[in-house]
Amino acid sequence: MSGDCLLALDVGNTNTVLGLHDGERWIEHWRVETHAKTTTDEVGVLYLNLFQARGIAPERVRSAIVSCVVPPAVHANRRACQRYFGVEANFVGPDTPSGIDVAYLNPAEVGADRIVNAVAAHDLAQGACVVVDFGTATTFDVITSEAVYLGGVIAPGIGISLEALYQRAAKLPRVSISRPDRVIGTHTVESMQSGIVYGYVGLVDGIVERLLEELGEDEVEVIATGGLAGLISKDTSRIDRVEPFLTLEGLRMIAQRINVDDGPKEDGA
Repeated sequence: MSGDCLLALDVGNTNTVLGLHDGERWIEHWRVETHAKTTTDEVGVLYLNLFQARGIAPERVRSAIVSCVVPPAVHANRRACQRYFGVEANFVGPDTPSGIDVAYLNPAEVGADRIVNAVAAHDLAQGACVVVDFGTATTFDVITSEAVYLGGVIAPGIGISLEALYQRAAKLPRVSISRPDRVIGTHTVESMQSGIVYGYVGLVDGIVERLLEELGEDEVEVIATGGLAGLISKDTSRIDRVEPFLTLEGLRMIAQRINVDDGPKEDGA
């Protein structure tokens, strides 16, 4: 069967997440490293190889929607969709009808991924919610029960915080992000892992508590996403659920809202 799928691309500063939706479910998803200076052909060939490895024909892509927070990567992904999948990608921006009213002083400053997350989270919560996204930065986004994006918090991400600690402290090693069994570390690596994991647990609980106080709504669901959401959420008291593919689901919902072209594919680029 051909020409029946939506390709969703979430191009982040560290990783790009791809998902393929057939109208009923996500039939496949991938996570690859983002390279801002990658060319159109490099991006296209990478995506085609991912499809080939799963036995999926590129002709199955009928439409594409993209959330991109890496400006240099916009052109390559746009052209890759045209050249290798024969579709014109829809990029989420400040003017995209999302169903979310952005109350930020300058809506253009809000990353597309944060709006996309807000769309999916508000639908899941069916009301007020807070999204905690563990990406290159750890972001907190607040959405009211009336689907108003109020704003949020941006903190350094877990990975870059740990890397900065390694680079700025001469005697500290580079360590993996792993949850130690207890807070009191008995050697340097364990102590660093404790500091980063339980430190972010405290950061999440503390910030969410303050956000909920300011929001002032009775029923608020806190939803976590991002690569390390599962790790940190195990010890937090404020995260209600983890949705690893929240951004892809938000992209799918926006694609439905804006009625992305689902007609026959055109040949050529």
